[in-house]
Amino acid sequence: MTPTDVFSVVNILVLPMWILMIILPKWKVTKFLMHFKVIPIVLAVIYVIYIVQALMAGGMMDFGSLASVMDLFTTEEAVLAGWIHYLAFDLVVGMWMLTQNEKLRIHQLIMAVCLLATFMFGPLGFLLFMIIKLSKGKTA
Repeated sequence: MTPTDVFSVVNILVLPMWILMIILPKWKVTKFLMHFKVIPIVLAVIYVIYIVQALMAGGMMDFGSLASVMDLFTTEEAVLAGWIHYLAFDLVVGMWMLTQNEKLRIHQLIMAVCLLATFMFGPLGFLLFMIIKLSKGKTA
């Protein structure tokens, strides 16, 4: 399987989970997948495969400067590993936000905006959720 194929597979893998979390967050299938972190675990396994391959091929990675990090992302495999990292961690953050919302009871439409922002822009959605969470804490 080429890196391009894997890129397509991982994107297809996360999309249904995000749709479930945004549209049907209380459905038992959504809750099952969130509870057992099925999709992030699959992504983590794929990520580890690519990282181990990179370590075996090139040794330790240098994250010490922007230039060295840019140099790491000059191969398809490294960019793919980075992409999978984003997909997995953004999804875990989205799952955490939904779990937090069981106590906060933020309206589902507002949560949908937070989740969509997290899916598309990661930290932006997280920041939006944290601001809303903080404002809920002040009013509660």
